Amino acid sequence: MNTKDKSEIRIAETMPVGIVLERRDIEHAWQDHTWHVVDVLPGGEDRKDWQTLSEVDGSARFYTGTLTLELFRRETEGYKVNLSNSPPLVYVVLREGDEDTAHEMEPFMITVCPYEAQDYQINGEDKVEGVAMPTEIIAWLSDFIDRHHVDEPFVKRKQKRKTAEDAFGDGGKHRGRR
Repeated sequence: MNTKDKSEIRIAETMPVGIVLERRDIEHAWQDHTWHVVDVLPGGEDRKDWQTLSEVDGSARFYTGTLTLELFRRETEGYKVNLSNSPPLVYVVLREGDEDTAHEMEPFMITVCPYEAQDYQINGEDKVEGVAMPTEIIAWLSDFIDRHHVDEPFVKRKQKRKTAEDAFGDGGKHRGRR
């Protein structure tokens, strides 16, 4: 039995990150405002959650609180892809609040892996927004990649030889006219 070290798949490092959302008024038939992530603050802030930072001409910015950014050793390939983009992004997953939450839009999680962000985006229930990655997170992420990334060789999977029955997918029932 393979008893691989479980620390390989666990969280390797974490950083608290503060999230700033902006509520913008819009002229639209079905909604009167939208929510956007406008900033992330490495280390978080010692502030009250959902503190109003500014209000100007139909928009308001809120410090919504702190989420934990988690880095995993097995996701370094995605981190490298993100750092190669211009600019690299921190992805914030937003979820609509329900009757149990005080706000209509809540930051749910953050990631620096574009593949993980894509998984949340395609589920259709979450809104994912990327904001420029601060230099402190870029430095931390680069150091993490340098210490943990292992290139994995590409292994092409061998395909099984196909038969005429396999080609038509019908078990050979329709081989021609009779």
